[in-house]
Amino acid sequence: MRGGTLYVVATPLGHLGDLSARATELLRSVAVVAAEDTRRTRALLSHLDAHPRLVSYHAHSDRRASSGILASLERNEDVALVTDAGTPAISDPGAELVGEVRAAGYRVVPVPGPSAVAAALSASGLPADRYLFLGFLPRKGAERERLLAHLGSMEWTAVLFEAPGRIAELLTDLEAACGGSRRVFVARELTKVHEELIAGTLAALAARAPSLEPRGEYTVVVEGGGPAEPADRGTEARRAATRLLSEGLSRKAVARLLEELYGMPRNAAYRMATEVPPP
Repeated sequence: MRGGTLYVVATPLGHLGDLSARATELLRSVAVVAAEDTRRTRALLSHLDAHPRLVSYHAHSDRRASSGILASLERNEDVALVTDAGTPAISDPGAELVGEVRAAGYRVVPVPGPSAVAAALSASGLPADRYLFLGFLPRKGAERERLLAHLGSMEWTAVLFEAPGRIAELLTDLEAACGGSRRVFVARELTKVHEELIAGTLAALAARAPSLEPRGEYTVVVEGGGPAEPADRGTEARRAATRLLSEGLSRKAVARLLEELYGMPRNAAYRMATEVPPP
């Protein structure tokens, strides 16, 4: 292959001691580091006494950002791609850049290391021989309801991310979708000074949710299981109808979604959508 190499470099979630010797050596030797947040990465590079050229690459970068990185590779300059914390391209815009670099014919090399997904799974005590990673659920709407319904009937462990301040809503919705007896593990601020790891049932953690610390990133691991009990499915569908109506959907649209998401007969779905009190 021609030109430079793009190294996809995992950096610490919080604890700087988790940075591998290989990653340290690379960050000191590459010509360019492409970072999600240059301020955070500059602090890491300063700690390492590393002095590459630092460029920005994030979810809102325009075409010029990737073009500049490709130009560096064309000049035989090696580039390290890093994210704010953990492994790039996992629930992260780096995947698009990796695809572009491969399509242009340049070499891509992973430098593995910290991952919030792997760290949370390893400490959860839940089965991890097969699991589904869903990242951040949509904040509202039909797609959120579809994924929650899928979680309710899925047999595998699932891993999700949640932003600060939204953990209570997520745990409440997961309890409605999966049933209160399903086990869950919640990790906040992994490897950082205020790391917090909580295990229990969805019912127990949903009840505690209002008192959980709203600051910090959350990783949530949910036990797999069979379909929710029939009695729970009706409650789950009713809660979904209430949420969708509160988001401005018409009762006719809500009825169609209840049919699709919960397998309800058309008449039953329409009746539920019309019986739910207006928001």
